[in-house]
Amino acid sequence: MERTPTGTPVGVDDPYAHADRCDHLTGDGRCRFALEHDGDSGKRRPPSSEGHSPSGSRPEADDSRPSAGDDPAFAAARRADGYDCVVAGDADWADCPHYRSTTDGRECRRCGLDEVRMAHEDARPLLEEHHLSYGGSGGDDDRDDPAHEITVALCRWCHAKVHAGWARIDDDVNPDTEALAAREERRSKEQAEFGFRTAAERDGRDGR
Repeated sequence: MERTPTGTPVGVDDPYAHADRCDHLTGDGRCRFALEHDGDSGKRRPPSSEGHSPSGSRPEADDSRPSAGDDPAFAAARRADGYDCVVAGDADWADCPHYRSTTDGRECRRCGLDEVRMAHEDARPLLEEHHLSYGGSGGDDDRDDPAHEITVALCRWCHAKVHAGWARIDDDVNPDTEALAAREERRSKEQAEFGFRTAAERDGRDGR
C-alpha cells in the first residue's frame, strides 16, 4: 500500500487507479497547462475560455498550488497536436509530466457521505482532502513513486481510519453513525436558518 512522506498509509495500492480527470483538462479536451505556458511566446497565455465547466462543477486549475513550472518543450509538443490532452492518444494520466487531480470535495470517496456546509458557521468541514500522492517536480512516471499530486475527498471519520492503517479507499462501507448524526445536525440547522426565519429576522430587523 502507498504511504505518505511521514509513513502513514494512504489507503490504495495504485493512486492512478483512483485518480480523476486532470485539473488542467478543458471541457473540449485540451491542455490548459500548455495553453497557459506556451513556449512559443515565453509567457503565460490567459486561460482558455473555451470548454470551461459551468459553475458548481470541478474547479479550474489553481496556479497558486505548486506546479512543475514553465515547460516550453511540453507546451510546444501539445501545440503541435492542437493542444490536445496527452491522454487523447495511447497514453494515460501517469505518462503526463503535468498531470494533477485534486478533489472538489462533495462526497466521501469511501463511504459516500455528502458535505453540508453552513453559510453562517465556521465549523469543521465534514469532508477533508486526502492525498493519494503528494507529487514532485513532474516528469517521472514511475508508478512506484508517483510524481503527480492526486487527492480525493474523504469524510473526517474515514480519513482517520485510512491513516490509521485499517481502512482502504475502495472499501464497500456505509457512513459511520457519528458521521450521519453530524450531517443531519447540520441539515437541521440549515433548515432552521433558511426555512423558518427570514433574512430580516436573522439580522434582527422587523422586516418593515
